[in-house]
Amino acid sequence: MQLTTHTDYALRLLVYLAIKDGEQTATIHEAAERYNISANHLAKVVQMLVQQGYVKSQRGRGGGLSLAKPSHEINIGALIRKTENLQLLSCFSEPASCPITPACVLKHALGKAQTAFLEVLDQYHLTDLVTNRNKLRELMKVS
Repeated sequence: MQLTTHTDYALRLLVYLAIKDGEQTATIHEAAERYNISANHLAKVVQMLVQQGYVKSQRGRGGGLSLAKPSHEINIGALIRKTENLQLLSCFSEPASCPITPACVLKHALGKAQTAFLEVLDQYHLTDLVTNRNKLRELMKVS
């Protein structure tokens, strides 16, 4: 399964905010620069993460972005479910347009594979992704 750029950027931003460890807020521009990604695209991702309760955004002097909850409460599988369209094929939606859907083994196999994929991700929280915090901080030039 290939994740969208939207989910990729969401995960990157959450990792960045987690390694900052609540010491100071981050800006969209700062995070985009560190990852060498589009600030405009990241801004759209931030909007979704704020709406979903993963990120806090504070305006004005001293404002910026920070995690809205502790990193050990941010489940990666749950995040993927909120950011991805999990309808792998048209037959995963209702009504299915394919005439063989009622007897299709492929749909069943893909459904099982997707469930297994998400079950593995359910075992991880943001805190698990930053256990090497010092190395990440060094690579991201976070002091």
